[in-house]
Amino acid sequence: MTFMPKNSQAGLDRILTLELVRVTERAAVAAARLRGRGDEKAADQAAVDAMRSELNRLPIAGTVVIGEGERDEAPMLYIGEEVGVGEGPAVDIALDPLEGTTICAKNLPNALAVIAIAERGSLLYAPDVYMEKIAIGPGYPPGTVDLDAPAAENIENLAKAKGVPVSEITACILDRPRHARLIEDVRATGAAIRLIGDGDVAGVIHTTDPDETGIDIYMGIGGAPEGVLAAAALRCIGGQMQGRLQLNTEEKIARAEKMGITDPKKIYSLEEMARGDVLFAATGVTDGNLLSGVKFGRESIQTHTIVMRSSSRTVREIKAKHQDLDKF
Repeated sequence: MTFMPKNSQAGLDRILTLELVRVTERAAVAAARLRGRGDEKAADQAAVDAMRSELNRLPIAGTVVIGEGERDEAPMLYIGEEVGVGEGPAVDIALDPLEGTTICAKNLPNALAVIAIAERGSLLYAPDVYMEKIAIGPGYPPGTVDLDAPAAENIENLAKAKGVPVSEITACILDRPRHARLIEDVRATGAAIRLIGDGDVAGVIHTTDPDETGIDIYMGIGGAPEGVLAAAALRCIGGQMQGRLQLNTEEKIARAEKMGITDPKKIYSLEEMARGDVLFAATGVTDGNLLSGVKFGRESIQTHTIVMRSSSRTVREIKAKHQDLDKF
């Protein structure tokens, strides 16, 4: 992996202050215009178009390593697409213009527009497949959880590390038929479960502040793009996470090999999914535990964004009122 020289780091600083926020703000506003209308594809496409347009204004040589899909499946913001003006620092980009398409279509909590930018070669370059994940927030001893350990063991180890009975632990799990056994195993320990219909980036981030969100651990299988984005956020806030790509067919294994992945069963640590200097931004589309959704007024639009950086562990919240409506 090649890291950029120090003089390029300053460029990253400039880009990922207000510039990165503008990217997610535009995507969030575009998606929010279609929230609650039952059309997932239209909302997602609106967010993609807005994010792509804003990315191509940035003075970067960016490559999408986690995107809307692979080149043959996605018309824009696909894995491998180059964005930016082509000058400036070379960066990897992971993005989800609308994290929680179903949530947005139904106007339910925690839909986000999300992006992470890092030094070239710093983000996991992987096909658009499922990923098995486990994540907890900061403040626990290394190795508190293990993707290969039984659910009961992870819950018990976390409770011990937190100094509480198992009954005070809450696990966040996507509400999917594939998780029936996992849900059964967690409930058998006496722990509680928060089932979510979508939005596992927010689900992972919620583990970093259990006193506020009520979520201690994220478990289960979701999208690999969301896994890398969540890892980028945890690199900035702190926490532990492991992920394993679900390469369970020859076709998926072949796609992964083209991206340099030779071990289909490898468990990726947090630092292997997102390393180096990472910046992460998310803007709320709908109201949620993490961020407020876009609010449309007669003369202004209000957005709520969180932007973070791993090297400084800085977390900033930006509540903005946009009065030039023509820009949206």
